[in-house]
Amino acid sequence: MRQGPAFQSPPDGRHLHSPGHRHTYGALDLGTNNCRLLIARPNDGSFTVIDAFSRIVRLGDGLSQTGRLSDDAMDRAVGALSICADKLRRRNVSLARSVATEACRRAANGRKFIERVRDETGIVLEIIEPGEEARLAMLGCHKLLEPGDGPALIFDIGGGSTELVLIDQVDGTPKIRSWWSAPWGVVSLTESEGREALEGEDRVRAYRRMRERVRRSFDQFEAMLPGDRDGIRLLGTSGTVTTLASVHLALPSYDRRAVDGLHVPIDAMRSVSTMIAEMTFSERAALPCIGADRADLVVAGCAILEAIIEIWPATKLGVADRGIREGILRSLMAKDGYLL
Repeated sequence: MRQGPAFQSPPDGRHLHSPGHRHTYGALDLGTNNCRLLIARPNDGSFTVIDAFSRIVRLGDGLSQTGRLSDDAMDRAVGALSICADKLRRRNVSLARSVATEACRRAANGRKFIERVRDETGIVLEIIEPGEEARLAMLGCHKLLEPGDGPALIFDIGGGSTELVLIDQVDGTPKIRSWWSAPWGVVSLTESEGREALEGEDRVRAYRRMRERVRRSFDQFEAMLPGDRDGIRLLGTSGTVTTLASVHLALPSYDRRAVDGLHVPIDAMRSVSTMIAEMTFSERAALPCIGADRADLVVAGCAILEAIIEIWPATKLGVADRGIREGILRSLMAKDGYLL
């Protein structure tokens, strides 16, 4: 399985394809909480997904306390990555890019873990910087922005960090004006407050403390935001926004077709966030689109979302069930001459 750097363009910079031939591309995103893979082929100005994988691995569990990836967390991630490696081989992927984000950036043993992954699975993970993470997330989802001429804010609430990207669009092409990476994601923020506080009688106060913590981390970025707030747009890509959108729709089970591209009134999303923050763990776990796997971390996601809404008060929130992986695929295919 060859990774991106092993491929070279023809000398004149063109990428030649025989009629009807389509390479198969892979994009793997190992985050602080999730391991996700997409395998796709270009198709008429877009791409068709032919295989996918997603698993909660909680790679960053305990990282904020120890500064290291735990053995159990690394074992979980390697298990998921082994499945990804098998899919990449079976689908005859010709070009892939595999990235790791905040957990591996922050952990003292992050590089050693990358070596273990390469040795045991053959996957060469690239630890990307926050700016590249923000760019890929934007590239993967910007097409879902509401039409308009005003500036747009795209955000990605991860497990260990949150990326915010302010863009302008000229003739449908996004141009990044500024970006910010805050050190709070659903895992790191939950651990900063403590699960006991979030499940205790004073959980609403704990929620407010988390929201204020995130809000302060946005201060410098807020100073870079334009003063003219006419026609602003907001788009989120993450498990948090797709989960809250599912709760808003009262879906009996998660349905990507109903969520991806949805635009929800901000007041409705704020009401859903407040409701979830006031619930007990058991009450959250009983909601079909949250469940036990997300019930402990979704509260932190709500706090981050509310802090974003405060600095960028759009009237609607766009919801994207797409992001870094799609950004990788579009980038790889564009380099091979496909217009997406």
